[in-house]
Amino acid sequence: MYAWIWRKLPFGLAGKLVGSVLLTAATVALLWFVVFPWAEPLLPFDDVQVTQDSGDTGGQEGDLTVPSNAPTDEELPYSTETNNAPPSTPSR
Repeated sequence: MYAWIWRKLPFGLAGKLVGSVLLTAATVALLWFVVFPWAEPLLPFDDVQVTQDSGDTGGQEGDLTVPSNAPTDEELPYSTETNNAPPSTPSR
C-alpha cells in the first residue's frame, strides 16, 4: 500500500516527500479531531468508581469502604528503610 502511494505521488522526490508529510498530517488531524472525539465516550478511561468520603455513614452505593483490619500508620506491613530483603546465608 505504501509503495503504491509513493508511486502515485507526483513531482519527483521532493514532491513525494512533501506529499507524504501532508498525507501523514491529514491522517493525524483526521484521527485527532474526528475519530478520537467520536470514540472517547465509548472508552472506559474516565469511568471512576471511587468517591470522596464525606463523613456520612449512610452507606450510599459507590462509597469507598475501608476494611476494619486496615493497618494504622504505626504498623506498616513493609519496611520503610529499604525495599531490598537482607541477604540470606546459604546453608551447606
